Amino acid sequence: MPAKPIPDPRQPLAPYLIVKNATEAIAFYVRAFGATEKYRLAEPSGKIGHAELDVAGGLVMVADEYPDFGALSPPTIGGTPVSIHLYVADVDALVARAEAAGATVLRPLTDEFFGDRVAMLVDPFGHKWHLATHKEDVSPAEMQRRMDAAYA
Repeated sequence: MPAKPIPDPRQPLAPYLIVKNATEAIAFYVRAFGATEKYRLAEPSGKIGHAELDVAGGLVMVADEYPDFGALSPPTIGGTPVSIHLYVADVDALVARAEAAGATVLRPLTDEFFGDRVAMLVDPFGHKWHLATHKEDVSPAEMQRRMDAAYA
């Protein structure tokens, strides 16, 4: 039987986070986001070549830096323009939990015009996270109307 192009139970799109200390990063994601480690592949030195976490039902991959392969962390390259967006049932509780675990809040919790309650933070490894709870279904036309009003 041929292999499935997208292996079960994987999703077709998952962030792959490169960090300076994957062991510490995994522990942070467990404390901050309630992640569950599925598995890790480590060198004898302990350096993690690949690990997979379940974060709120989504797949997040994590590895230590491997400069020879171009795998560099945000601090090594001076930051990141990419954010990871995570929907959860109680964003207020998750933001408090993440901050207590060592995350830095960049934008505090706000009810946004597009119907979500959102905060943005950066984890101790330089990755940005948008954490959100969806509060209201808003059509694209209504979102545009509200955005126009906000900038008027």
